[in-house]
Amino acid sequence: MAGLKKMIAFPMLAAFSLLLCPSATVATNTTDEDMMFINYHIHIANDLPYDMPPGYPSLNLHCQSSHRDIGLKAMLPGDDYTFDTKVDLFATTRFYCYAEWLEGKHQYFTAFRARRDEHRCRRYHNACLWSVRDDGIYFSDDNSNWFNTYPW
Repeated sequence: MAGLKKMIAFPMLAAFSLLLCPSATVATNTTDEDMMFINYHIHIANDLPYDMPPGYPSLNLHCQSSHRDIGLKAMLPGDDYTFDTKVDLFATTRFYCYAEWLEGKHQYFTAFRARRDEHRCRRYHNACLWSVRDDGIYFSDDNSNWFNTYPW
């Protein structure tokens, strides 16, 4: 009877592990990591002008997903709002943010969407880089070239 349990348990365990790690069955390039295990770093920098009174936050930023609220942060110029995430099993991970500048400008934007960002954010140390500026919210995947993705 114990032998029969072992004969049944091993194939079931092998099948279950293939469901959890399908990339283990396919020969892949060693630099191509399994997307579900990559920790993505989201950085949102306050690059708004320094013309606010000293110590007065110039930007309010609130980020969350459907399962996790990162929280509201009142940011001074030069501050960086950062958090990490992984891609879920079905690649539906999505974090959206609401930015409000005290001059009356506000914008919702998607800081991380798995299907859009899992490849482009891998280019620069698994980081999605955002910069809030006076004419909009910029994205970069290399910390050199910036694109105004969400104008005010």
